[in-house]
Amino acid sequence: MQSLVELLKILIPAAAVLYGMYLTIQTFLQRQFEQKELEIKAKTIEITTPIRLQAYERMTLFLERITPANLLIRLGSPDIQAIDFHRVLLNEIREEFNHNLVQQVYISHETWEKTRTAMNDVVALINTSASEISPDATAINLSKKIFEKVINENQQPTANALKMLKEEAQKLFL
Repeated sequence: MQSLVELLKILIPAAAVLYGMYLTIQTFLQRQFEQKELEIKAKTIEITTPIRLQAYERMTLFLERITPANLLIRLGSPDIQAIDFHRVLLNEIREEFNHNLVQQVYISHETWEKTRTAMNDVVALINTSASEISPDATAINLSKKIFEKVINENQQPTANALKMLKEEAQKLFL
């Protein structure tokens, strides 16, 4: 019995020290793991932030380029028929959209959907305006009709999407 008590006097403190070491090592390893995780997250943010900013810039440029006023000024030509100008406008929007299609990976789903809706609104505006003028009208007549509709609606079709893009891009800096 005496030897068992002596053995317990040695084993209990040794077990306590061993358990203490286990907790210390476990805490140390957990902190190391968390630190590595934070380093990886910081590195990921460092790499992806410029790419995401570029996506916001490109989508902003896309929306600005398809804004009716900018689109009509950039592509306007007084010597073509409205039907041809209508095709040119729609083709330009489609090409711009296809060129920036991959940017959806870097922006939120809601912002992407808002951008697509803006594009569809511009296309609908152009199509509606084209259907309301005579087939032998000129590009200037189509441009006037589009401007008239924008003024009557008192809202740019791309304004809400642009606002949403800017707000989302600003969140990267908070």
